[in-house]
Amino acid sequence: MPSSRAPSHVVAVIGGGPAGLMAAEVLAGGGMQVEVYDAMPSVGRKFLMAGKGGMNITHSEPLERFLSRYGARREHIAPLLAEFGPEALRAWVQGLGIATFVGSSGRVFPSDMKAAPLLRAWLHRLRGAGVRFHMRQRWLGWDAEGGLRFAGPLGELRVRPDAVVLALGGGSWARLGSDGAWVPLLRGRGIEVAPLLPSNCGFEVGWSAHFRSRFAGQPVKPVVVSFDGLRQQGELMITAQGIEGGVVYALSAPLREAIAAQGQAVLYLDLVPGRDEARLTADLARPRGRDSLAKHLRRHAGIEGVKAGLVREFAAEALADPARLASVLKALPLPLLATRPLDEAISSAGGVRFEELDGHLMLRAVPGVFCAGEMLDWEAPTGGYLLTACFASGKAAGRGVLEWLTQR
Repeated sequence: MPSSRAPSHVVAVIGGGPAGLMAAEVLAGGGMQVEVYDAMPSVGRKFLMAGKGGMNITHSEPLERFLSRYGARREHIAPLLAEFGPEALRAWVQGLGIATFVGSSGRVFPSDMKAAPLLRAWLHRLRGAGVRFHMRQRWLGWDAEGGLRFAGPLGELRVRPDAVVLALGGGSWARLGSDGAWVPLLRGRGIEVAPLLPSNCGFEVGWSAHFRSRFAGQPVKPVVVSFDGLRQQGELMITAQGIEGGVVYALSAPLREAIAAQGQAVLYLDLVPGRDEARLTADLARPRGRDSLAKHLRRHAGIEGVKAGLVREFAAEALADPARLASVLKALPLPLLATRPLDEAISSAGGVRFEELDGHLMLRAVPGVFCAGEMLDWEAPTGGYLLTACFASGKAAGRGVLEWLTQR
């Protein structure tokens, strides 16, 4: 409910994604006048796009495993999730009148699988709490007096709030507002920002013209992919440029780092999961009789179509030797040459380093300016981990603003 007394402070929230809107909710609940600015015509555009295939809010796995998804930045994300973790997020969604359920994979979804009803209910509540929205306002940085500059339809706007929450997103899906244009603005204030890199992304493979023309757009399933001791089972998609899909996204961080360090990374594909190499060797060693090699592979290993194409593309020399072929089918080496461009990625790595922030997500170099969401230097796989940390960091930034203003 809106406060019955006049707001004591004005806080600007720049960015209308989940992190910014969560910060706005906390601030409005604390009696602040909240002004949300966004460069797009409407808020939550990437949130809505992410929900088109089913709005995966969070994940139901045990918290210890959940935290492991944040890799090197676990120690920085853990305190945020301690205050607003997966269970708290589910309760918050239900507080908007939207039921949730746990899918067979452990992922948590709204009951109707859609993002739009959740966003509508949330915006209705925010407006009822007095939050005001200013759309088509692109942040240009600060003026000489420390005020905020925005470029909008009516020209440049300048405002001087009592505190600021930056929730500007990362660098993927620029058409939806996350274009990384804020990076030079913060670097210009002496703030260290790790380069924005593709995360949860596809990778390029040097397909032959024949393979590309025949198999681009086809799924490879079931498959187990492995890299550097990590394994993921599911399916991947062949693209004209390379591969993408959930099992690839889950390994995108170590694959990206290996390519940066060594020039390429070799991903291994188990094309016959559920059958060990010894049994596969015995099956492939059966007499072919009058069967063609293609029919023999199909009958005794279940290998046909795109899977057979992959073997011929990268290990054709193994086709004549059952033992060698079985080995290849259990660990087909697929060389990855590069990540796909940042703007195609589901999310981005890099951003404002946590070392630039205090424990309340305030920039040490710019007191009164807080950061939240994907613009911070962390990454996580898909599966609800991205959204959960965005919501949690937005709540933490909002609480940080309230505490900072109270102390002043």
